[in-house]
Amino acid sequence: MSGVRNWIDVEDIECLALNIYHESRSESRLSQFAVSQVVFNRIESSRFPDNVCGVVKDGVYLGDHPVRNLCQFSWHCDGRNDDPVDRMAWGNAMELATWMLATREYLPQLVGGALWYHADYVDPRWSRVRERVLRVDSHIFYR
Repeated sequence: MSGVRNWIDVEDIECLALNIYHESRSESRLSQFAVSQVVFNRIESSRFPDNVCGVVKDGVYLGDHPVRNLCQFSWHCDGRNDDPVDRMAWGNAMELATWMLATREYLPQLVGGALWYHADYVDPRWSRVRERVLRVDSHIFYR
């Protein structure tokens, strides 16, 4: 897939791969696909930034630093180092991100237009006012 990387923004690949890695590295490929598709759905929505890195890094910032716990994706502003440590999971995330970005306009809408999701072990307030679309592994998706 190295040829594909020549015409897809490398920064987009890395941002999407980081989101896959931190949000669903221990989940199935289906879950990773679904998490990625939410990023694409957000790009198409006027409520969110219009590019991959903008969506993944969306949140409240002070200067160049995200404010702790005020990001759309919690891993981005939880105060921990975001550098991947599991090499195999990171390689898989990079591969999937590259494939997703190369084929995104041809992919079926697996998550029913979902713009939000959360892990099943949390109960965010916003989940009570959103329409639940589906569950994939430990993630629950909403529109």
